[in-house]
Formats: sequence, C-alpha cells, structure tokens
Amino acid sequence: MIGQFAKGRVAVCIDAANVFYSQKSLGWNVDYEKLATYLNSETTLAGLYYYTGKIGSLEKQLAFIRHIEAHGYRVTAKEVKFIKTGDTVLPKGNLDVELALDAFRYKDSYDTLLLFSGDSDFAYLLDLLKQDGKRVLVASTRGHIAKELLNRAKYIELRKLRFFIEKSKGPVTRPLEV
Repeated sequence: MIGQFAKGRVAVCIDAANVFYSQKSLGWNVDYEKLATYLNSETTLAGLYYYTGKIGSLEKQLAFIRHIEAHGYRVTAKEVKFIKTGDTVLPKGNLDVELALDAFRYKDSYDTLLLFSGDSDFAYLLDLLKQDGKRVLVASTRGHIAKELLNRAKYIELRKLRFFIEKSKGPVTRPLEV
C-alpha cells in the first residue's frame, strides 16, 4: 500500500510519543520489526529513524531500543523531563527538533519522507521538503493528526496498515535482547 504513494528512496521518521498515543486510541500496538519488514518490501528504504524519550536506564526500555536497532532503526533518545503543573507531574520527552533537523539534514539521501506523526510542528518541515521536490507522506490516525499536516502531505491511516504491522498479542517467541 505505501509503495503506491512513495517515490524513489524513502526515509522514515517515527515520532515515538505521537505513535504511542495513536496506539492507545487504536487499541493495538505497532510491531517495529514487522514495520521494518513491511517498509523494506514496499519501498527502497534510505533510512529508518526512531525518536523517543527515555527514563534513566530502564532495562525494558533499553532492550526495546537495542531490539529495533538490530532491525535497522537509527534511534535518537533523550532523557525525559518531568514537568510539574499544579499538583500534576507530567513526563515530557519531546524530540520534534531532532527529528526535523535530521529529516532536513539527510534530505539529499531520499526522495520521499514518510513521517509517523500527526504533530502540527512538522508542517514547516514538510513545506521546506516539498520546496526541494521531496514527496511527503504522513502516517497517523484520526484524532492524532493536525489539519496542517493533512493539507501538506499524503495521509496514510494507520488502521489500513494494521494487517502488516500489528504486534501479536501472544507470548513473545524470541527475546527482546540482542
């Protein structure tokens, strides 16, 4: 499906926080190993980039990062900050700037950018890439995608990819550690 919209070499940038909230709405999780396999079968991958916040040295989180790195992802992670607003403490691990800078910095290595995010902060990035002749695709889900992105990119609803990328609910058959 994605192959029909992508042209040439494809760079994939994943905003982990945005995908996390999409998964909560969808009621299923993305299997990043399946996603890499699917994208490799549908496109000529120029790069898989994953941007996430992390909390200290949580072994489960580090194991996940090692696991997806072993499947071709280049992971950029930074420490989550905890912001106190009134009586509430909220985790904040925003990597929008890193994602945008990398997507722009690597633009000569790809023809199509596939952005897994719905964040309106990426509208300017998409405008710049389109000015440079790049094709831009955005994968997200309704309720988690800004109209600014819908107006600038070909929209791919994550629900349509479920068959290819959903994480199995059964027991893990192989260890997460590499």
